[in-house]
Amino acid sequence: MKKIEDDLNNRRILAKLGGGQKRIDAQHSRGKLTARERIEILLDQGSFEEFDMFVTHRCSDFDMDLADSPPGDGVVTGWGTINGRVVFVFAKDFTVLGGSLSETHAQKIIKLQDMALKNRAPIVGIFDAGGARIQEGVAALAGYGEVFYRNVLSSGVIPQISVIMGPCAGGDVYSPAMTDFIFMVRDTSYMFVTGPDVVKTVTNETVSSEELGGASIHTVKSSVADGGYTNDVEALLQVRRFIDFLPSSNSDKPPEWPNFDDVNRVDLSLDSLVPDNPNQPYDMKELIYKTIDEGDFFEIQENHAKNIITGFGRIEGRTTGIVANQPMVLAGVLDIDASKKAARFVRFCDCFNIPIVTYVDVPGFLPGTAQEYGGLIKHGAKLLFAYAEATIPKVTIITRKGFGGSYVVMSSKHIGGDINYAWPSAQIAVMGASGAVEIIFKSDIGNADKISLRKKEYEDRFLSPFVAAERGYIDEIIPPRDTRKRLARALAMLSNKQYQYPLKKHDNIPL
Repeated sequence: MKKIEDDLNNRRILAKLGGGQKRIDAQHSRGKLTARERIEILLDQGSFEEFDMFVTHRCSDFDMDLADSPPGDGVVTGWGTINGRVVFVFAKDFTVLGGSLSETHAQKIIKLQDMALKNRAPIVGIFDAGGARIQEGVAALAGYGEVFYRNVLSSGVIPQISVIMGPCAGGDVYSPAMTDFIFMVRDTSYMFVTGPDVVKTVTNETVSSEELGGASIHTVKSSVADGGYTNDVEALLQVRRFIDFLPSSNSDKPPEWPNFDDVNRVDLSLDSLVPDNPNQPYDMKELIYKTIDEGDFFEIQENHAKNIITGFGRIEGRTTGIVANQPMVLAGVLDIDASKKAARFVRFCDCFNIPIVTYVDVPGFLPGTAQEYGGLIKHGAKLLFAYAEATIPKVTIITRKGFGGSYVVMSSKHIGGDINYAWPSAQIAVMGASGAVEIIFKSDIGNADKISLRKKEYEDRFLSPFVAAERGYIDEIIPPRDTRKRLARALAMLSNKQYQYPLKKHDNIPL
């Protein structure tokens, strides 16, 4: 028996070495951790249970059967816990054949995806690989397809999170693209369908891997990634923190964690947050930090479409999604990027029973040919559609402006907002006073006194929140200082909300 145990231990030692010490050292020299080191940081200490440690590839073409083939075949799979909650995880091992995907490599991931779906637990994929294993041809491509198919089956059922910690190219990029969130490491990770060499050959563009698909591109321009971090350790610790905000599946309520922040806390500084000058900006993040538990806010896509804020916080210990216009950037206007960013976030929250708080200060949709040619109509409709179809609790607070169609889109009462509050500073109308007066009283243009008087009349008649309140479009006008308390009470009241739309196979969101 001892001989068998010794053989088993030796095999485990060999498997844990991956591609060998030389390749492990090379991985460290690039500022990157190995697959197993990453898993150890991500999961609770000692909780990882590995599957298929001894699996090897079955390819014999191109003398692959004669080459060194370490056990594991380039991916480490298994499960563990994050703060006591079950999570399934796979990590591509760049030290073994560059982490390339083979038939057996894919089967390991597929097996894990099936287990995560059956057990209704989140799955985290850590990517650091060179794409499909060329020597296996269509068998590798078939493996990709099976992985993609399970990404789709799991979508909206369990949270799927991808962490890009090295190269992720070719077919490898499409699995992360279908997951719920993607996080990257700055300077050491990149994603692209075709690499710099192919781009140079086809389009004659000279571009580096970072310029083509680094974190600086995907967290700012393309919006492919939801966050970028300085190094492997920071990224993994932030993913641990992020998992705490998410339910394990769509059949669970959002997690509830102990907190020490008084739900009845009154913040007098909020009474002066909105400036007297309607054209002067203020930071909406200050309102977010001052109304959630202990100021703990996990922002999503912080560096993309900064004119809208999306992220997760907690109120009374329970996860809450937050969407907010940001007056500091483009006056909080809605454009193509902001609409897509917020729509995807709202749909995720709806999938996983996470209530949404919407802070509104929006002057309208961004005008211009670039926006219209880019399809602003259809992209703006995505956000409208997302809010309207969402059956989760929705609480909206208008802090200052809510003009035109953008007022309707931002979780108004008319598209299913459950509780809609306004601050006394709120202005709700088709447009601002200046624009409205110039249209309605065109004959008075040039007479400054008359125009000034008309503006005052318009503001008194239409821009007061009481006009909307009189029609029941605003449930109550609340003092800014009481915002946290009123949010908490509204969310508690809505916690058992149930609503069923007419039976359908699925909707047809304007993609």
